Amino acid sequence: MKGYILKRLLSLIPVLLVVAVVVFLLMHITPGDPAAVILGPEASPEEVAELREELGLNKPPIEQFISWFGNVLQGDFGTSIFMKQPVSQAFFEHLGPTLSLAIMAQVLAIVVAIPLGVLAAKFRGSILDQTFMGISLLGISVPSFLLGLFLILLIGVELKWLPVAGYKPIDAGLVNHIKYLILPAIALGSMQAALIARMTRSSMLDVLNANYIKTARSKGVKETIIVIKHTLRNAFIPILTIIGQTFGTLVAGAAVVETVFNIPGIGQLIINSVERRDFAVIQGSVMLIAVSYVLINLVIDLLYGVIDPRVRLGRK
Repeated sequence: MKGYILKRLLSLIPVLLVVAVVVFLLMHITPGDPAAVILGPEASPEEVAELREELGLNKPPIEQFISWFGNVLQGDFGTSIFMKQPVSQAFFEHLGPTLSLAIMAQVLAIVVAIPLGVLAAKFRGSILDQTFMGISLLGISVPSFLLGLFLILLIGVELKWLPVAGYKPIDAGLVNHIKYLILPAIALGSMQAALIARMTRSSMLDVLNANYIKTARSKGVKETIIVIKHTLRNAFIPILTIIGQTFGTLVAGAAVVETVFNIPGIGQLIINSVERRDFAVIQGSVMLIAVSYVLINLVIDLLYGVIDPRVRLGRK
């Protein structure tokens, strides 16, 4: 198991290299000069050139990339041009709201999706199945920002049940913290819930048709035990995979929802940095998100062995 973990951690390096190359190229082909943005339109060409030299922007791109990526491998993601602080510090200062939002969205998605998927599989072909799958198709089709605006209009403005924007940290009270996150969590987690529900149904149907399930039924085992203990547990590895992948997507893709609901998370940090051409923050944040995504998938792989002993034995 230790060897497997080490191997996966080492595989992080080529992944980071590919992400680094793509992000670096995108940043440097995007119009806009950070030095000119910092100094403003009143700056002279000489002042801009002087600041470019100070920031190292006048060096050849390949030299800039090698220097930057070498520092990344040592844990140094650079310093923000505008905030005058390490990128990692700025990232972790904004991580709390994004992580809270992603966790709540994922919890809501799991709590709703798995029971719906199980019921849809159990009553395959019924009106219940068709209704649940229709709802899941709607969840996949509706963009999160559009659902968010609808929730703001209906729940926040018309009914006045919940706040329409803003964020309260957990130390301001758990109830307040949750109240400000419910609407954005629903908007962000709707697509994930739809994906998990469809995967649950598909995986459950594969197992329900297995011979040992038919044998259990012929022996008079209660249907609830068959569905929960035998079917769901053996069908859970594909479900766990989609849960892990969607959680990584939630963390990486919360920018739009954070903007709609004015949540000061990673998404807002990246968007503000794009507007200001703060290359160090954009590149460093994307790299840290990539690392988080890979580590989440590593944890999911390790959980396979907890759920299915055959996976654990296969790694020895």
